Amino acid sequence: MSVYTSVGEAELAAWLSRYSIGQLKSLKGIAAGITNTNYFVDTTHGRYVLTLFEVLRLDELPYYLELMSHLARHGVACPAPIADSTDGYASMLAGKPACLVTCLTGAEVSAPSAAQCFAVGEMLAAMHEAGNTFPRRMANPRGPAWWSATAAGLYAEMDALDAASLREEVAFQDRYRFAHLPTGVVHADLFRDNVLFDGDRVAGFIDFYYACNDVLAYDVAIALNDWARRDDGAIDDALARALLAGYQSLRRFSDDEKAAWPVLLRAAGLRFWTSRLLDLYRPQAGEMTYTKDPKVFQKVVEDHRARRDFWL
Repeated sequence: MSVYTSVGEAELAAWLSRYSIGQLKSLKGIAAGITNTNYFVDTTHGRYVLTLFEVLRLDELPYYLELMSHLARHGVACPAPIADSTDGYASMLAGKPACLVTCLTGAEVSAPSAAQCFAVGEMLAAMHEAGNTFPRRMANPRGPAWWSATAAGLYAEMDALDAASLREEVAFQDRYRFAHLPTGVVHADLFRDNVLFDGDRVAGFIDFYYACNDVLAYDVAIALNDWARRDDGAIDDALARALLAGYQSLRRFSDDEKAAWPVLLRAAGLRFWTSRLLDLYRPQAGEMTYTKDPKVFQKVVEDHRARRDFWL
């Protein structure tokens, strides 16, 4: 569980007075997430999700919160931020920037079916299409420059063979640039724990706080690397094909995207291999922390290295 900042009921009740959502009934920490603190907030009007941002500043939040509002208005299943009496989406609480969003129904799935992978791909394509009319822009803060610099600071602390494998992948990715590929709004963190399901229907994408503008196919690769991943880190062909079929039912890959696809899969694995190593060796201080095993993503990259069939 990742609750880094504690909020008392009296403090929260005072903060909620700027919203027209009724009186506070209870709050409960959410046992998920890595970067931010999240609570369920129940009021006399219903249930909401409170997020306190542990890294992002208040002036950095408009991109994410306005994006969620934009996507929700365009039919994408995602939380909608709640505006306060000043028409703002975020303000300070317990010394941290904070916001309220609608609480979606549904639940996470730990072992997705092909039908659920198809639905994730389809909704991701709908999100990419809706993002075409979003006016704000933000470069990916965790792109190639970030993973190269971060990896360089971790080699000395890693097992020698693992460090050599990471160096090899960083050097491989340094040979490629994808400025010619279609870009737009990407979620950039669409793992299984960031999608809620109602049966085989996507009830909502959540946690948009790594969203940015980047290569669209890279976003698909990030999703596939988790949704189609087996416990041993290898990729399940049937689940991978289902996710891609769902995505391309709304948005077809171009020939350039197909040509770049194997490299993008490895890039997506590298990004999270590096970030999980950072979590492992430089854990964020807090009451409770949560780290996914970096070796899972190392194995994903190694599986892609060995593959000749990439489903496209």
